[in-house]
Amino acid sequence: MNYEGTVYRPPSEARSLIIQVTIGCRHNQCTFCSMYKDKVFRIRTREEIYRDLEEMSQLYGSLPLRIFLADGDALTLDTDRLLEILLWIIKLFPACQRVTIYGTAGDVIKKSIPELISLREAGLAMVYLGAESGSDEILKHIKKGLGRDHMIRAGAMLKEAGIDLSLTLISGLGGREHLKEHALMSADLVSRIRPEYLGFLTLMLEGDTPMRREVEAGQMELLDPGEVLEEMKLFLNHVDSPGTIFRANHASNYLNLRGQLNRDIPQMIRQIENAEKTHSFRPEGLRGL
Repeated sequence: MNYEGTVYRPPSEARSLIIQVTIGCRHNQCTFCSMYKDKVFRIRTREEIYRDLEEMSQLYGSLPLRIFLADGDALTLDTDRLLEILLWIIKLFPACQRVTIYGTAGDVIKKSIPELISLREAGLAMVYLGAESGSDEILKHIKKGLGRDHMIRAGAMLKEAGIDLSLTLISGLGGREHLKEHALMSADLVSRIRPEYLGFLTLMLEGDTPMRREVEAGQMELLDPGEVLEEMKLFLNHVDSPGTIFRANHASNYLNLRGQLNRDIPQMIRQIENAEKTHSFRPEGLRGL
């Protein structure tokens, strides 16, 4: 098995076999992100991917495992190449429970509904998509390269194709100035998409990122823990996405929240209010990406 550089995966894929089908991130311009900066984006060759799959199949081929396809936007591969990889997985890992992948809204939109259906039928169960915010102003500021309409369209296409969507947002991404806009527009985005899964990280600036330089220059004010929870409470009070599995229990979060929208919103708001009263926040030294 040959991993190139630091490998990132969603928290829910902690026990999955990770296969790099791309190296790095094709976009790699988001101002808050320090991931993949040491990599030049490329699509791995068939020989590289197959060699890793074959080697791992000799160890785990008969086990009921999950497989996650990395790096940052692995869904950018042509549909034919992805189908080839999924067919290899079916052959080499007959007991595989599911295959998931990182993607962007742009990756999804470039494919047709029949292409997405073919990927689902070949075993692709879920796409992890980093929306980051529902605000076009914030998305433009962080140089996401895509707007909320792209996110909504991608979500609708995945739903039509029967592929689950795990959407990610980032608390505090708009700073103090855009706290309300980030919360309300993100709630509206989720309400329009209604993803199967929704995860919240909390902004942490690591490395020499453009956003970190903004903060150091006084051009942006980060939220304190109380403001992060205020933003989250505002989001929860306005989101409408029945049945969405909600998680804000990443190591970066000041408070662990989990539940199902909309059923568990009152319970999670009470949990936030209790933490605000008691100042029960995760210490900075224990937060991490």
